[in-house]
Parts: sequence; structure tokens; C-alpha cells
Amino acid sequence: MNIVYAAEKPSIAGILSEHLDCPVGARDIEVLDNPDETGSFLVRWGWLQFVLSPDGHLAADCE
Repeated sequence: MNIVYAAEKPSIAGILSEHLDCPVGARDIEVLDNPDETGSFLVRWGWLQFVLSPDGHLAADCE
């Protein structure tokens, strides 16, 4: 289980790399506070957007 305490891009890129099974660099992502859920982050990579929850769960944001 991965637990993320802050929007630290290298850690988030690592979690995204594991989730997608391909390398993702910290410079390649944009990390924003998620206004819909306290403590979670919106992660943008290319054309894709994900939601990273405080417990480390990463899911595609299909909105």
C-alpha cells in the first residue's frame, strides 16, 4: 500500500508508473488539489487525468 502525505511529484509519478506499468517522469505530470475530495489530488499526464486518494488509491477520472 502506498500512502501519500503531500503532493510530491516524484512519489506520485512513481505510483502512476506502477499503475500504468510504464515509466512516468515527475516533469511529465501536473498535480493539483482535488476540489471534490479533501486530501486527494488530481494528476494529469498527457491526455489522461487520475484521482489519487490519501490512502494511495489511483483511479482514472472519467469525467
